[in-house]
Amino acid sequence: MPSSHSAGQEFPVEVVSDEEMALIEAALALATARPFLSSARCAAPLSRAACSAAGPAAGDIEDSPPPHTPQRRSLLARFRERRALAVTDITATEWCDKQMEFVLEQGRPERTEAMKAGSDRHAQLEKEVIERVDVAIRSAEELWAVKFMNFIVGTNQLLFDGITRELPVIGVIEGSWMVGVIDEIRMPMDGVSSHPILVDTKTRSKPTVPSEAQKRNGRLQLMCYKYLWDNLITEIFPAEYFFSYFDLNPNYLLSDDVKCYISSLGFHAKTFEDVLKYFKVTCHTLPQSRKHLLLRYELQADHSLLEEYQFPYDAMWLKNQIQETLGFWMGAREAKFVIEEERWKCHFCKFASNCPKMASTTRC
Repeated sequence: MPSSHSAGQEFPVEVVSDEEMALIEAALALATARPFLSSARCAAPLSRAACSAAGPAAGDIEDSPPPHTPQRRSLLARFRERRALAVTDITATEWCDKQMEFVLEQGRPERTEAMKAGSDRHAQLEKEVIERVDVAIRSAEELWAVKFMNFIVGTNQLLFDGITRELPVIGVIEGSWMVGVIDEIRMPMDGVSSHPILVDTKTRSKPTVPSEAQKRNGRLQLMCYKYLWDNLITEIFPAEYFFSYFDLNPNYLLSDDVKCYISSLGFHAKTFEDVLKYFKVTCHTLPQSRKHLLLRYELQADHSLLEEYQFPYDAMWLKNQIQETLGFWMGAREAKFVIEEERWKCHFCKFASNCPKMASTTRC
């Protein structure tokens, strides 16, 4: 479908808004602060999913300095060892390699009011379709078990209600484990199409539509989600590789709290592997997602729609983008600076004063 603006209105294009830049920084912060298996208190949709109320300690990256070795290890080895890259790792790197490097090595930015407002809006959207419950988590296996159950609950909601939000996905892209949380998935209820559409909603503090660089970053994010979703459905989940990479015990006996939660959803599982079997069966009952993806931009003040932007999935473009990003994470290349046409990004970067690119420009 073609791109469209709400109510036939035309909005001015702004290179970047304060709130949009804050969301980019929030993605960088999330990439640094929280792995997919978060030890923080989280909830589960009671539509219904769950998260840990108490989990094993897993400190921030900044808590543990990288080991001193004669040869410098890659960023992937230093900051994501035995962990998956997040989709936000990919999009933040695409925005600016150097900024991502600064965030990893110097720490995440502080949360701003704009960042909090964006998070609050997503929590509000989630609450419209999901009721959350707390589940006590005692191990990495139980954290993953709950994530898999959240996926099962969310996809059931999609099939019966035509919509779900905050759906966790996982897979291997270009040889690397990657995780993400899909903002929203809609199932057409017109009886014409059986392929769900993936949606991401972004909020803006001013009534302006995003720049091409921002849209490109959003396209990359949604294409990653589509790849992960479709791959779960069409390919056999690499269970043995999953267990070994994340150092998980498939025979781990689940606690009574987790078993009770799973039972409340109509399933019965004793071990972690039992849950994974349910997850794999669920994946293969789902349809692939629609080729066209949808980005929505809302005004933060009143949630009015600024723009809905639809675009087609491009497998080759995504492959090239992921390979380019992984080259940075795996140490195959040094961090690049933004291209000249996008140097405006530097004016919104908290690390600009320490950036060699900005320093050389100032000298000139």
